[in-house]
Parts: sequence; structure tokens; C-alpha cells
Amino acid sequence: MKHLLLVGGGHSHLAVLKSFGDTPAPGARLALLSPSGHAFYSGMVPGVVAGHYRPGDCRIDLAALAARAGARFLLDSAAGVDLAKREVTTARGERLHYDVLSLDIGSSAGDPSGAAERALRVRPVESFLAGWQRLRESARRGEIRRIAVVGGGAAGIEVLLAMRHGLAGVAAEFVLFSELPILAGHGARRRIARILGERGVTVHSGRKVVAAGKNGLGLDGGERFEAQAAVWAAGAYAPPWIAQSALATDARGFVAVSETLQSRSCPEIFAAGDVATVIGEPRPKSGVFAVRQGPVLARNLRRALAGEAPEPFRSPSRSLALISCGDRYAVASWGRFSLEGAWVWRWKDRIDRRFVERYRLGPGEG
Repeated sequence: MKHLLLVGGGHSHLAVLKSFGDTPAPGARLALLSPSGHAFYSGMVPGVVAGHYRPGDCRIDLAALAARAGARFLLDSAAGVDLAKREVTTARGERLHYDVLSLDIGSSAGDPSGAAERALRVRPVESFLAGWQRLRESARRGEIRRIAVVGGGAAGIEVLLAMRHGLAGVAAEFVLFSELPILAGHGARRRIARILGERGVTVHSGRKVVAAGKNGLGLDGGERFEAQAAVWAAGAYAPPWIAQSALATDARGFVAVSETLQSRSCPEIFAAGDVATVIGEPRPKSGVFAVRQGPVLARNLRRALAGEAPEPFRSPSRSLALISCGDRYAVASWGRFSLEGAWVWRWKDRIDRRFVERYRLGPGEG
């Protein structure tokens, strides 16, 4: 009996669990290690903040998917891996053996130096949504006059515009800080910049935030920026235990994998989603790639359990990006081309709902 250990409940592992639930692998024993019994589809989280969805609309029952796949579910998180013994150590000290290991634990938001210590971080999603509820209540009581969002990528922009919509009627100023130009290299950059301006958002590009305190932000050069609330959506950082494990990593500490999603140093270990970097094909840390990697990862885990050669993941040279703008309006981009409108939001809504429904279990399942 071979042991397949799945660490994390990211978008790629949803596809793995569904695959093994649909067609069990003979001679394999599965286990899923996750700090939560639920997974949130990141594409719909700004819609929850804006008030278009309830949290349950984008929440997927991980424990039920694991049960359907015949996997043992462990409510805990990984703290280390012993490559020689093929064991993962959990935060509670349990040691879990594996023959094949798959990592899909995402990334964390917020600089490990502590710059985001007092900010509301957009990940993990459960704590972010709880923090958003508190922030919204404070703003409605008139305790928050200015909200600063750190991060000029799609995540920061979507969250800022969603909060602005969710606080319609509240006299609060929204400010966006971005170390690089917003949506650097993105086809929708000009459209989004125009929309931010039309909605009264002040954008500070080329400014690095080095601290988030009780009364605002600390900027490089020693300048202080007053804000009663700060939200951190900048950067993606790998869990420290990855680099401490002696697994091959990229320069930022993410698991270095080949095009087959196998570790470059340990072929029995696979990784997908934000925690992985496909060497030679660097891509932004984005949920769209985790979704695309899922089916290939599922097939390759089966092949690894059977002693067969894995297949490569063919990363597209460009991908569709759909950026929501708070209200039921969105911008679409494909390479250099972009479009916008209410119809784009409806298109995005259909895609997002279809993804979540794919992993909902019917009566009698799970």
C-alpha cells in the first residue's frame, strides 16, 4: 500500500480530490493535511467584500471532498519535512509518512520582516473576511476616515474597489500604495488606472511601505502616512519551512519544480499553485495557474503511485484575467488586449460560480 499525502487545500488539490473521488487509485492510501476544513475560491472573495456574495457562495467543503476520495482528513498545518525519512511534521508535532507527497499550500501575504504586522492581510481568507467585518463596522461608526491598501496588483485593486463598494455611503477615503506601477506589464493597466481615478482613489506608485502601525503606514525614507485602517495585499511569500527543508527552491523560497510539477531535487514530491515555481517558465502567483495545473497534477500523482512517467504541464503563454471593480463591473485582459463592462462581470460571475459548483457534493456524496 502506497501513501499519498496531500498538504494544503489549494485550487490544484481540489482537482486531485475530485479525481480520486471519481476514480479511486488501487493500492493507494490518501491523506489530506489542511489547517481548515474549508477552501475558499479566491476569485469570488472580492465579491463577498462588495456584498454580491455570501461567504458560503465561494466556500468549498474540503473535509467532505476528502471523505469522498477516501482520504484521511487531518486538521493541522505542515511545519517541516524530513526528506530522508519521507515524513511531514505538523504544527502539533505529528509525523506523517508518505511515499508520494504533494504540496498546494499557497503563499502568504505580508512581508516576513513584519511590515504588515498590524495590517489586515488578504490571506488567509477566513481571517481576512472576519477582519473585514470588523473594519466595516468601525467605518460605519465613523471611526475610520482613511483606508490604505498596500499592493498594486490585481488582488489589491480588486479588494480596494470591493471595500469601496461595500462601504457605499460611508465618508471614507481610499488610498492605494504600490512599489511598482499598478498592474505592471498588464494589458488592463490603463483601464484600471482610469477607473481608480474616476472613483476617487488616490494612487501612490513607486512608494515602498516598510511598516504598518496603529495610526498608519511607514514609508521608505522615514515618511509617515496617516490611515485608520491598512489592508495588505502586496507580494507573495513562501512558508519558511520550505527553505529549511533542503528542498530545491527558487530565489524567493518557493518549491522549484520541473514542467511535470515534480520537485527538482525529490521526484517523489510534487508542488502546484503559488507555493511552486516552474523553473524556466516563471509565472505570476495567480489562482488561474493553480486551477490549470490541477488536472495535470492529479494525473501525475496517479502515475507516480503506479511507477509510471509523469506528463508535462504546458503553461499557456498568456491567460485571461478578469478583474472586478467593486460594483457589478469588470475588466478583461488577454495579453495586450482588454475590454470592460457590466457584461464582463456577468461573464466572470458565471465562470466563478461554475468552478465552485464543480466541487459541491450532491445528496449522498461525501
